[in-house]
Order: sequence, then C-alpha cells, then structure tokens
Amino acid sequence: MDKQSKIVLISGPTASGKSNFAVKIAKKIQGEIINADSMQVYKNLKILTARPNKIEQKDIKHHLYGVIDLNKKFSTGQWLELAIKKIKNIKKKKKIPILVGGTGLYFQSLINGLVKIPEIPLKFRNKVRLMSKREGQKKFYKKLLKLDPKVKDKFDPNDTQRSIRAYEIKSYTDISMYDWLARTESEFKNNDFLKLYIETKREKLIERINLRTLNMINGGAINEVKKFLKLKIRKDQSVNKVIGIAELTQYLNHEVTLDEAKELISIKTRQYAKRQATWARTRMTSWKKIKPTRIDDFVKRLNKSLLKLDQWAQLQLDCSNG
Repeated sequence: MDKQSKIVLISGPTASGKSNFAVKIAKKIQGEIINADSMQVYKNLKILTARPNKIEQKDIKHHLYGVIDLNKKFSTGQWLELAIKKIKNIKKKKKIPILVGGTGLYFQSLINGLVKIPEIPLKFRNKVRLMSKREGQKKFYKKLLKLDPKVKDKFDPNDTQRSIRAYEIKSYTDISMYDWLARTESEFKNNDFLKLYIETKREKLIERINLRTLNMINGGAINEVKKFLKLKIRKDQSVNKVIGIAELTQYLNHEVTLDEAKELISIKTRQYAKRQATWARTRMTSWKKIKPTRIDDFVKRLNKSLLKLDQWAQLQLDCSNG
C-alpha cells in the first residue's frame, strides 16, 4: 500500500467546477475519484444531482456514485466506512485517492473522525423537540445552558437544530456534546491530506448556477422527476432534499410555470451555495483556497512525486492569486 502519498480532498460550493477539477488532477497524478456528495450517492437522479457524466468517467475510475437505493437512509457514518475502504484499496494499487464533493460533514468526518455518540431513542428525541417548540428558542437555549454550560459561545444561540442536538445528548448520556467531540479520533493524520477548496466569486457562481439549471432542464430533469414520483418515495427520506424535485413537481402539478420552476431551482441552489461557503469560512480554514482561473496552472505544476508526504513542504503553489 502507498502510505507515503497524500489523499487529495476537493471541495467548493455547488456548480464551482469540482468534478472537472478532480478529473484533471486524476489524469495528471494517476488518481481515482471518490464521491463526497451526500446526494450523488443515490441511484437514478443523475441529472438533478449533477453526477459526473460518462465522458468525465470514461478514463478515470469513479467510486460511490449512484450506489444507494432512493428509499434507503444513508448516514455520514455509512459514507465514512465506505470511503475509508475505497481509500485503502486505491492506495494498494499505488494510486492517489481524490475525494470530491460539497458535503462538508463528510470531509469533517474523514479528517477528524466521527463522534461515537450512543443512539438516542426516537421517543426521547421527539420529547426534546416538543419541549423546544413549546418553550421557544430563547427560553430553550437558557435551559440548555443550565443543563450543559459547555455549549456557551460554541454556536449561535438562535440555532435551533444544534440546541436540540446538544440538549438531547447531554440529557440522555449525561456527557456534553463537546466532551464527545473531544474523544473523536480519525484513522488519518491531518498531514495525510492535501485539502483544496475552489473559491469562486459570488457573481460568477450565480452565472454558473443559472446555466446549470438551464442545462438540467434541457438535459431531461423533468422526465427524471416524473420517474422519481412514480416510485412513491417516503417524504422523510433524505433524497427528497435534492434540489429540483419539489420545484419540478410543482411545475408538473401546474402550480408554477416552467420559467418559475427554473427560477425557484436557481434560488434554492444559490441559498445552498451560500450555506456551503459559510461552512467553509468557519470550518475549512486550513484548506488551500484556489480560484477557478488558477486551476489549470495548479494542475500543470502538480505531479505525483510532489504528493509524497516528505516532499510536500517543497511545493510552493500560489493558489489564491490570479
């Protein structure tokens, strides 16, 4: 197994050109690509999830794309287990694993490990959710601080989801969520990774998002949604979060025009891109930022030998200029 080469991680907001970047790097350094996008793991929805097409996958081996049935739940822990196996198998072939996607939680679990919190019964979790709803966020957060003072200043007091999660963990396990986090360990060292984040200007990204939406509609997204609806997937399944399903369903039900559906898809995609950028700003501070205009130059100057752990320090690439 090639234990001396780095594992390449590529992230960035949706529509920033991650997949294309990954393919360029893979061709240059004999890499294989592993999916790190929580929606691209699902079968069937190739167009709406912008899964790499046959041309992009032709010369480079791609893993964990379209492998999960639409009616199955798929957790971060399940992804991590599969991704680690793929990384090890790729390294055995003396190739470079390249993980690409926009799901920050996947990358976080790979780099830092996954918190092994005991499973909390649904009945208990629903009880906490009901309390949160009854009390209102302001009062509920005060209750949380009394229960677990360690959460103070750790996240926005208005963040309902994280407040609920922190409350249920502390009340059920009698251990603070942040003590659980401190126990977390990864299979890898931080130095094992080359972490690259595509940083795109907002205006340019909006252009790319609008173009992607148009290409999806022209490429068969409506038929894809028609087929999806026939499967009668339960509403609580994660796959329903795929952007475009709800909007094109509205169009098919004659609730909005096609132009309105396109606009709704673009708006929701922009909102998603904004959330990804916020995650990156707060949780991906150590990642090398690279502008789209510098990608070709970066790939040109990169070679497999420079990905050796003991030689990486010699590589000085200015990713942020240009």
